[in-house]
Amino acid sequence: MGDLLWRLRQVVLVRYLGASVIALGCDMASFLALLELGMAPGPAAAAGYGLGIVVHWLVSSRKVFGDSVARQGAARTRQKALFVVSALIGLAVTTLIVGAGSMLGLDPRLAKLVAVGASFTVTWLLRDVVVFRRHLAA
Repeated sequence: MGDLLWRLRQVVLVRYLGASVIALGCDMASFLALLELGMAPGPAAAAGYGLGIVVHWLVSSRKVFGDSVARQGAARTRQKALFVVSALIGLAVTTLIVGAGSMLGLDPRLAKLVAVGASFTVTWLLRDVVVFRRHLAA
């Protein structure tokens, strides 16, 4: 069992999923708190996602893609900018799905669950293929 867990930890997608779960916990907690405070679903989803972005960078850059994170200078700045762009694309997907779902009468929490899957897929592909490519880690 220990060998299986060690091998799973070596798989980048599994580590990314773990980072995403941590970020999603922060995202959902703040989203639900903002809904309780009376904020509209779209902006609440955007604010929650924004907090999740920060958490995701902190975990991803250290525990998921640590071997391909640019260490300093222009390469590091470029990589952070690409990460933010990927996050903003995920934010747009999340906000559009939650906002549209709410306008169609869906429970915002259900719309958020749909948005989580869509946003995860989009940001994983962008980060794996574009943001943390090996040649960026100069």
